[in-house]
Amino acid sequence: MTNPRKVALLVAAIAALGLGGLAWTGNLGQASNAQARHDDHGEDSHGHGSEKAAEGHAEEGHGEEEGQLHLSIAQIEAAGVQLAAAGPRELGTAFSFPGEIRFDEDRTAHVVPRVPGVVEAVQAELGQAVKRGQVLAVIASQQISDLRSEQQAAQRRLELARLTFQREQQLWQERISAEQDYLQARQVLQEAEIALANARQKVAAVGPAGAGNRYELRAPFDAVVVEKHLTVGEVVDETSNAFTLSDLSRVWATFAVAPRDLDKVVTGRNVTVSAPDLGAQVEGKVNYVGSLLGEQNRAATVRATLANPNGAWRPGLFVNIAVSVERFNAAVVVPESALQTWEEQTVVFARTEEGFEARPVKAGRRDAGHVEITSGLAAGTQVAAAGSFVLKSELGKGSAEHSH
Repeated sequence: MTNPRKVALLVAAIAALGLGGLAWTGNLGQASNAQARHDDHGEDSHGHGSEKAAEGHAEEGHGEEEGQLHLSIAQIEAAGVQLAAAGPRELGTAFSFPGEIRFDEDRTAHVVPRVPGVVEAVQAELGQAVKRGQVLAVIASQQISDLRSEQQAAQRRLELARLTFQREQQLWQERISAEQDYLQARQVLQEAEIALANARQKVAAVGPAGAGNRYELRAPFDAVVVEKHLTVGEVVDETSNAFTLSDLSRVWATFAVAPRDLDKVVTGRNVTVSAPDLGAQVEGKVNYVGSLLGEQNRAATVRATLANPNGAWRPGLFVNIAVSVERFNAAVVVPESALQTWEEQTVVFARTEEGFEARPVKAGRRDAGHVEITSGLAAGTQVAAAGSFVLKSELGKGSAEHSH
């Protein structure tokens, strides 16, 4: 073989070996890339799995905290939360009516002068509390002077008639004068006694009188001056309404009841009178149910008598009157302020070691600021009464943070 031919064969062999190496190298690279892509995909899959697992654990942890509030005692006190124990209580079914506070007419008096005259002094002011027998005003009256004079004259005539009778009696007993003179003297004495008694009754009929021609207007009982119509120098008579006094330690709560509800409102029923403007309530009893219907509203007038020792229930105040119809014993009762609505459920915030827990409950009948719990709460559980809305707000903030 010549040298040129050997060279050509050697070059061809080298070329074949080079192409084969390239092909083997390319397959190995593709396999390596595929394995790398598989490894990367595996790592990504493992990463996503770990994240999902972590999210699952997070959601599970959030589920355990659902409805829970972790608060210290200091935080609870700062929020103004007050606790109340759920327990048994007597409740009643009640019907509510709008009403009004009015004067107790049995303890209201229109003070008028019983004689004509001129007002000399006014000693009571509007709104003043007065005692029984206290002087309200002084009136100078000529009639008082005439009545006093008549009484004094009758007194003098009686004294004279008694002396005459005693003398005539002695003369008749001594057979000096006739019996007719004695009988006449006795008749004059009896007439003088009648005249004096009549004069005294006239003076007493006009009430207490001062010295001379002074007539005094006095309070008939302990009361408050609610109207005053007198001024110094004013001429008055028996028709003048000088003062109106009312004992405000007791008032009436009046309301109208339609005929369909009259069978539920009877004398003796307990009532609860509440005033939104005062934020207060008081208990009483129905003591009058009208027999006639009003011409305008076609309803019967009903009233309840209320104790008013502090004078807070003022006549003219609009109130809500709840008439108790049926009384029953409820096993679990909480204050109405303890109920809140959270996530479309009625809940109460029960006290726990860590703070509070929102417990879904079912509410039953309500009465006088309390509500029956038919399920979801055991007797003796401490719940948030005042300040429960603050806990609801805090719970809402926590839910919003978890959602983000």
